[in-house]
Amino acid sequence: MLGLNLQQIEYLVAVDNYKQFTVAAEKCFVTQPTLSMQIKKAEEQLGLVIFDRSKQPIVTTLLGKKIVDQARKIMSEYNRMEEIVREESGRIEGELTVGIIPSLAPYLLPRFVGQFKRENPMVSVSFKEMVTENCIDALEHDLLDAAILVTPLHQHGIVEEPLFYEDILIYAHPEHTLYNRGHLKTEMLDSDGLWLMDEGHCFRSQVLNLCEVKEEMRKDLPVNFESGSLDTIRKLVDAEGGYTLLPGLAAEELPFEMHRNIKEFELPVPVREVSLVYSRSFYKKILLERLTDSVKKQVPEEMLDKSRGLIVEWR
Repeated sequence: MLGLNLQQIEYLVAVDNYKQFTVAAEKCFVTQPTLSMQIKKAEEQLGLVIFDRSKQPIVTTLLGKKIVDQARKIMSEYNRMEEIVREESGRIEGELTVGIIPSLAPYLLPRFVGQFKRENPMVSVSFKEMVTENCIDALEHDLLDAAILVTPLHQHGIVEEPLFYEDILIYAHPEHTLYNRGHLKTEMLDSDGLWLMDEGHCFRSQVLNLCEVKEEMRKDLPVNFESGSLDTIRKLVDAEGGYTLLPGLAAEELPFEMHRNIKEFELPVPVREVSLVYSRSFYKKILLERLTDSVKKQVPEEMLDKSRGLIVEWR
């Protein structure tokens, strides 16, 4: 690559990721002057400007984006060499950074993360709670190794490996019309009294698709409130009436006396497909497989069966 060394290539990727020289330098464990000098030298060697420093945050030029994309591929292949050695030796070690969406994190992580760590003591894993679009952006910029998301995403360059199929259930106030009905059909849902998560959450989009209502049609709510917390929305149903929809893992954690508020749909039930996703250049295959196994062991067995439900898309 016209004389660029691996260190310079790493710095190019870091600056594109973090949009600030100081932050990129911290992440690369070098001083800011050192990183800036190497970036400038790389631009001189290539004969082009990769980063527009006149703007804050720093902007990667159009031609610079092509250079950085190639730099990411080089770094991925370099990292793959280390993974090949690890695979051949049978060592299960390394680092994983995994994104997970807010409607899954509090209900799924406590089920498996402790066991995963006990079974893989040499693996350092960290989880970041992020909405789906931010996870995808982080995956594309190599800021995450993988993410646990609701799929399908229909996203170029992203691999999806389904983990389980989570029921979508109704949680209704005793005074709402849905409360006293038995198993329900999705066509019985309407906008009256419907509480939603705020924009940016995939479960919000799934609910709107399932109910086949437009956001402006919602009515009969005492306040117009949206939240990123399923627990907050459920408590609003308890206090103010109406209904909402809950994913199966969230419903399972409710106290026994609250299960009377939960209503199931008739078969085939609506489900959301939960997958481990990663970019096509992902190289920590063994760690990914271990993570997949840990999750599948800790979710209810019926959620592993795709045939029992219909996947509700959100994109």
